[in-house]
Amino acid sequence: MDKPLDCLVIGGGPAGLTAAIYLSRYHLDILVVDGGKSRCAWIPESHNHAGFPDGINGKELLNRMREQAQRYGTKIADGQVTRLEKRDDGLFEAEWGSGPVVAKTVLLATGVTNRRPPMDTAIHDEAMAVGQIRYCPICDGYEVTDKAVGIIGTGPGGAGEARFVRGYTADIMLIAPDGAHDLSDDDRASLTEAGVRIVDGPIDVIEPGDGEISVTLCDGSRHNFASIYPALGSDTHVSLAEMLGCKLSKDRCIVTDDHQRTSVEGAYAAGDVVKGLDQISHAMGEGGVASTTIRNDLAKVEPIRR
Repeated sequence: MDKPLDCLVIGGGPAGLTAAIYLSRYHLDILVVDGGKSRCAWIPESHNHAGFPDGINGKELLNRMREQAQRYGTKIADGQVTRLEKRDDGLFEAEWGSGPVVAKTVLLATGVTNRRPPMDTAIHDEAMAVGQIRYCPICDGYEVTDKAVGIIGTGPGGAGEARFVRGYTADIMLIAPDGAHDLSDDDRASLTEAGVRIVDGPIDVIEPGDGEISVTLCDGSRHNFASIYPALGSDTHVSLAEMLGCKLSKDRCIVTDDHQRTSVEGAYAAGDVVKGLDQISHAMGEGGVASTTIRNDLAKVEPIRR
């Protein structure tokens, strides 16, 4: 049998690629398997990532990180891991259509997917590219300062996002996507006090246009915005963690200790799939912590020497 990898990194976003850079520089034998679904690739231009005062495109950032990891010997394979198990001998075995790979440790950096409003994919992506659809007010709320903003959502999530964006602009409308709002009395009162307009749906169509994006409701009313934020929640990619039996939180994030260890020995997790601040910088920090923990845990079993 071929010698097992020191670590299999599943996911080629900021967390996984940061970990790969560290692990390769620790002289470990690793492989990154990337399904190509990192949310970072959606970003037209990030302005809050330190070191890029003029901003950087998400795909460009990922490409730079890939190049840096490969410079130190990281192997990267494109593919979607469909099977992951821990064998009786303590090794991990993974498969994504090109035959099984065996590793001493595994890092799950599988991320999450934002729930999108019902729109044609190409139209949605074109609107994102020009900032008419945005998903992260922490990242880009500054760009909607004093502009008209629509929040698509309801309940605690929608209300919370509207209150957050209120720190950037007073021109906000919270639109329920499917019908009447489901807001608590306290949320409704706080939004009204903040000047947020609360409008029931359902939404009929969302149409990007020249310089603005419109939301038409089923009652025929039409509302125009500089940008909209879908606050519809997200889905964590935890199927592989479930295959291993990793402990999950109530909101289906992978539970880790302070050093990114999961409940399964030899399995680690980092990035948005772990509960925390869904930011590139935070994911990169967790990737650095996870990779150093992996290196040190491996060294307890067998010293790493050149």
